[in-house]
Amino acid sequence: QVQLVESGGGLVQAGASLRLSCAASGRTFTSYTMGWFRQAPGRDLEFVAAITWNDDRSHYADSMKGRFTMSRDNAKNTVYLQMNNLKPEDTAVYYCAAAYRVLAVMNQGNYAHWGQGTQVTVSS
Repeated sequence: QVQLVESGGGLVQAGASLRLSCAASGRTFTSYTMGWFRQAPGRDLEFVAAITWNDDRSHYADSMKGRFTMSRDNAKNTVYLQMNNLKPEDTAVYYCAAAYRVLAVMNQGNYAHWGQGTQVTVSS
């Protein structure tokens, strides 16, 4: 069983940066594709980024490319989401998720484990 705990959210002004962290429990962290999703008020859950378990490659939603960077530290069982040049439309609850040996990273249904979410609010 994998447990995920996100941190790092907050209230920032447009143009600022935030780094979200997601700490995972368990001994097989390297076998999990790790992803970030977000849900804005009144909207569906949206894929943000992921790192695949087998090659540590990063994958991003088109709207996040160039502003968001995801990384993982396998020694710390932690993934990060560095968010730069934040915009008001980035306001959402951000969720960390884990999928065991999955390569189809954008499908939220592939992720069996989810964190509780962390709120990011960007003011204009």
